[in-house]
Amino acid sequence: MYSTSPLSTLIHDQANKYGERTAMMYRDYNENVWKDISWNEFSRRVRLASNALLKMGVKVQENIAVFSQNMPECLVTDFGAYGIRAVTIPFYATSSEMQVKYMVSDASIRYIFVGEQYQYDTALRVQQLAPQVEKLILMSKDIERDERDQTSITYEDFLALGEGLPFAKEVEKRSSELQIDDLANILYTSGTTGLSKGVMLTHRMYNAAIRGHNGAINLSDADLIMNFLPFTHVFERGWTYLCIAAGATLAVNLKPQDVLKSMKEVHPTCMCAVPRFWEKVYSGVKEKIRNSSAVQRLLMHDALKIGREYNVTYRLNGKKPPLALELKYRFYEKTIISLLLQNLGLERGNFFPTAGAAIPKEVEEFVHSAGIMMIAGYGLTESTATVSCDRWTQKITMGSVGRVLDGVEVSFGENNEILLRGDTITKGYYRKAEVTERSIDKDGWFHTGDAGYMKDGELYLTDRIKDLFKTSNGKYIAPQLLESKLSVDRYIDQIVIIADQRKFVSALIIPEYDILMEEARIHLGKTFSSRAEMCADPDINRMMMFRLDTLQQEFAHYEQVKRITLLPEPFSLEKGELTNTLKVRRPVLNENYKEIIEKMYEE
Repeated sequence: MYSTSPLSTLIHDQANKYGERTAMMYRDYNENVWKDISWNEFSRRVRLASNALLKMGVKVQENIAVFSQNMPECLVTDFGAYGIRAVTIPFYATSSEMQVKYMVSDASIRYIFVGEQYQYDTALRVQQLAPQVEKLILMSKDIERDERDQTSITYEDFLALGEGLPFAKEVEKRSSELQIDDLANILYTSGTTGLSKGVMLTHRMYNAAIRGHNGAINLSDADLIMNFLPFTHVFERGWTYLCIAAGATLAVNLKPQDVLKSMKEVHPTCMCAVPRFWEKVYSGVKEKIRNSSAVQRLLMHDALKIGREYNVTYRLNGKKPPLALELKYRFYEKTIISLLLQNLGLERGNFFPTAGAAIPKEVEEFVHSAGIMMIAGYGLTESTATVSCDRWTQKITMGSVGRVLDGVEVSFGENNEILLRGDTITKGYYRKAEVTERSIDKDGWFHTGDAGYMKDGELYLTDRIKDLFKTSNGKYIAPQLLESKLSVDRYIDQIVIIADQRKFVSALIIPEYDILMEEARIHLGKTFSSRAEMCADPDINRMMMFRLDTLQQEFAHYEQVKRITLLPEPFSLEKGELTNTLKVRRPVLNENYKEIIEKMYEE
């Protein structure tokens, strides 16, 4: 059961209930140990933050920015702000100076809380260009301050402003005056088209989202949560607030690249992730199986085969497995599958919400076959994350994104576009009335831009309407569907489909360089002096094309990739090719690789 307390008092009410139990843990990189923060300590810091913000003169519904990777301080700042009816705006830790300057200007921000050196350096340059920024608050002790910086303070000094709780009565007054439609956050979408929009999230939306999950998932105060995705992402943010409302313990992962190490140290029961994470796990396990002895390979393949039949064919369909299958699965569950999960740090797994992109069928089946309870879902920033998710107590169909959350209305418009309405749906974009008017119709339906359909109570996504390509032959191509299918290949890190207004489908491919280099050495007897040499090699390209042809057999002839280019360097944030959530910006790629793309279409 989730707490019904408003965000302004949620931490304090949970502290009254749980006291010295651990609310959060984090890795101290200086001592290389995980440290605990109790609910009482979490509450104390939030009270200090609320008082400190009042000391700095933060007004009701004033916007403050948190520019950081995941840190406990991010949550302390958020809930400290909610206690005085202020608004927090999280920036992605990888945001560029241009992006930060835009958001600071658009939201009239005076105070920026920064995480580490990159965020500090970027924010300091913005401060020099945006005079309304009065102060940077440094959340890491390891930041080296610029000698010209005369205004920033450390997070310890910030909390010290609230020592003795000098504004306790004012905090209590503001908290009691909280309006349900007060803004809690403005989340700027990174935008695959380049246009950044501030999605307004209110306290009503969060409250409705927490209520809507009652009975949908089996989350409790016994769960240990790995916070892996950035708190800036609505998926992790909404999920984290839900976990706090459930009284679960958070394990805050500071550096995304350390998540596999963190999982093995913390052994989480739950963690929300995007499909790309599970694709990497899937590829890693396949590689491990491939490099095992013949006997081990046989056992692992059989364990996953039995796991698929037990979990996918029977359990997810609400059927009771036959006794013989049950006995086989229990044997493998205690041996092969148990070892596999221990190697990942997931042997205590409860369930793992997954959303943000299409989940390749092979990956979803593998995860369930390994006894990992993946909860597929669908949501947007504009819907406070969850629109739908798999339900424990009902049939789960591979390929669906689950059943619609209580309190969310779903309808279908032109081209089967998914339309949403309800208390979890945003009322619009910050200071962008025209964009809001285009997105929300006169009947209050928010137009998602995603196409889909309902079948037997489950929601299915088909295409991103704006991303549909039309070839010069008049055929429609769904690039994300193709990319999802082809990206499971062990030699592919990323693939981007090219087809719009073209006579056939082609693709830009970022290979798994090290694996491909090793494959060339062992099976082709070739060594290369550089990635560029390898990517240009005709034998490598023929091999990759053969693998794609095998994977894309189920697609119509006009949908299949006919030509490819292997790129020697990954797509980059710096060149604007990726959003902060690592989605590709197709217009930028089309421009940056214009000559390469044109070459694929030469006769």
